[in-house]
Amino acid sequence: MDWREVIDELEAGVERIVGTLSGLGDQDMRAPSGLPGWSRGHVATHIARNADSLWNLLESARTGVEIPQYPSLDARNADLDAGAGRSRDELAEDVRATAARFVEAARALPEETWNVPVKSMLGWPHPAWYTLYRRWHEVEAHHVDLAAGYGPADWPEPYVRWALGSTLTDIAALPEGRRGELDGLRITATDYGESADLGWTPGGPEASGSGRALLGWLSGRSDGVGVSLRPDGPLPVPPPWPHEPTGF
Repeated sequence: MDWREVIDELEAGVERIVGTLSGLGDQDMRAPSGLPGWSRGHVATHIARNADSLWNLLESARTGVEIPQYPSLDARNADLDAGAGRSRDELAEDVRATAARFVEAARALPEETWNVPVKSMLGWPHPAWYTLYRRWHEVEAHHVDLAAGYGPADWPEPYVRWALGSTLTDIAALPEGRRGELDGLRITATDYGESADLGWTPGGPEASGSGRALLGWLSGRSDGVGVSLRPDGPLPVPPPWPHEPTGF
């Protein structure tokens, strides 16, 4: 998918998040999320602060002045803790408003600026246009993390097609030893025809399933339902996701 089309997908994804939040109450926001140690309020706050942080990268590309994604990891975490206890309505409005601000900046960014390099919080560089894809991961994965009825089965097909392909490419590019328990595995999407050999040799273990099932498992948003392993055994645990992107 062309990165320009991702903007519309982001707007639709945020509307789905706001819809999910509107079905919850204030006390529901204090309940545990799908992420260890985070309440639903933490997840909603993170979705909003992530929009702000990626806005920083678009602004950096626009102005030519390097602006860090976050001031620091400690500052990011402090903001999450400070915002997590707000009411449902406050959290939903924060998600909506910050997402709109990010999209507005993306739509206004000059064409020649999209290839300007910016830098992630972890230090790896990427062109400004990849900021949209990073935001797509955040919107779809963290909607699942709200643990409020939205799961991998609800992900839009364009997201699954892109995210599964990029995940397989990026995980294959990880050096041996950083793939966790996936070293030596072949992964195949039975519906998309895409695969990744992670140091696999003939006769080695193979995991297969639909692209949606594989993405749920590889992203840590499912326990691997719909993924088959040959020979039989427990599914290996994937490394932290998403991975540093490749191919720029």
